[in-house]
Amino acid sequence: MTRVAAIDCGTNSIRLLVADADPSTGELTDLDRRMTIVRLGQGVDRTGRLAPEALERTFAACREYAEVVKAHGAERLRFVATSASRDAENRDDFVRGVLDILGVEPEVITGDQEAEFSFTGATKELTGRTDLDRPYLVVDIGGGSTEFVVGDDHVRAARSVDVGCVRMTERHLVHDGAVTDPPTGAQVAAMRADIEAALDLAGQTVPLREARTLVGLAGSVTTVSAIAQELPEYDSAAIHHSRVSLGRVREITDWLLRSTHAERAAVPSMHPGRVDVIAAGSLVLLTIMERTGAEEVVVSEHDILDGIGWSLA
Repeated sequence: MTRVAAIDCGTNSIRLLVADADPSTGELTDLDRRMTIVRLGQGVDRTGRLAPEALERTFAACREYAEVVKAHGAERLRFVATSASRDAENRDDFVRGVLDILGVEPEVITGDQEAEFSFTGATKELTGRTDLDRPYLVVDIGGGSTEFVVGDDHVRAARSVDVGCVRMTERHLVHDGAVTDPPTGAQVAAMRADIEAALDLAGQTVPLREARTLVGLAGSVTTVSAIAQELPEYDSAAIHHSRVSLGRVREITDWLLRSTHAERAAVPSMHPGRVDVIAAGSLVLLTIMERTGAEEVVVSEHDILDGIGWSLA
């Protein structure tokens, strides 16, 4: 058994997993799993650069995570950085800061690598399930990009496209420096057209309609599940492997796109950092389900973070 620490730094959040990995049983036993909204990708779509305040928020989270990793005595640490830091002109500032704090260099991985980690993390524990047909389509809706992966035991095809909850919000729902509350019909139509175009692109590589089970990952999907279940607070155990029907996703998306900031913030399972971006994330999920013909989404709390952990085992 190996004690591993995995950090996934995305566009909207940075997450840590410290776990004991047992390759002989295929079990990854959590010791610590946490998430911090840092909005590293703030303004990147517009400026092409990581904002100084976004870098500082991220480095503050890194300092906290360094203490946790040290306290648990993890033998191996891997830091993976995704869309925002991959695209930014000043990503060297980010790399130096992480190296100084954690002693490892962040790996700015490709979309294909991101997809591989996501698939492994999401499907490893589904092996042997008789109630879920294969192949799986794993969809990881991040802040800046969405990864599509089709596979059985291994990845058959993967594609990363530049639609995510933060990128779509900043591109379509911000007017005069503030998120439109609620968005106009024209804004929603433009956002949906952007998502549809990205699905056209993903479909050139990934046979989206061949999949028999849709597995959804990341905060937009897990939050939709929490809303669907009307949870009194965010509950990972209740969310993990829950199933949400297409009809319910449509109802929730429609409500989110009509709601005000205050109404969304009042949802007890809503993380404060997701209030302004959840409507866009939910629309990405809905559009994917409509395009692929999926009648439901199987929601997984295990994702790229777990895949990174397994890569160290």
